[in-house]
Amino acid sequence: MQIYKTLPIVDAVLAKFKAIIGEDFDGYRNHVYRMVNCCFWLKECSDDDMRKIQIAAAFHDIGIWVDDTFDYLAPSVPPAVQYLQDNGLQGWTDEISLMITEHHKLRAYKENPDMLVELFRKGDLVDFSLGIFRFGIDKTLLRELKSIFPNEGFHKGLIKKSLKWFVKHPLNPAPMMKW
Repeated sequence: MQIYKTLPIVDAVLAKFKAIIGEDFDGYRNHVYRMVNCCFWLKECSDDDMRKIQIAAAFHDIGIWVDDTFDYLAPSVPPAVQYLQDNGLQGWTDEISLMITEHHKLRAYKENPDMLVELFRKGDLVDFSLGIFRFGIDKTLLRELKSIFPNEGFHKGLIKKSLKWFVKHPLNPAPMMKW
């Protein structure tokens, strides 16, 4: 299986947010690269599907920094929608919005099986779970992917952000998780 070491769409999008993401930039970029590669390994994708996955991946957690919140799903959508409008891709808005808002769904996404939502959810879960959930992806391949795109403190940063959120919102400790 091929490892995509260059994802021009991801890099172009994230470059615009580098200052906002700050010290978390390398960790987030590497997370995005790992999850995109996982999506590509889980299903053979058309060129358009590969573009959609890259766009959704670049924006999927961006609300953490754009809105400075751990309740980041909804705030991650408007920058993605703006990107789609700016690039004449409005026809992809519904699908990419769902990819972003449903990527932390605990159960499989079944509402629109023709969309990439479930594939995207699985790709993110492979990386978010540190490979506990692999959906058939070989462990050796994941190790190689992590070697090329190291964690750079991404998961540790999520834990810190979640603890800060929990102190302020103990009755809503994981607002981004959905059934």
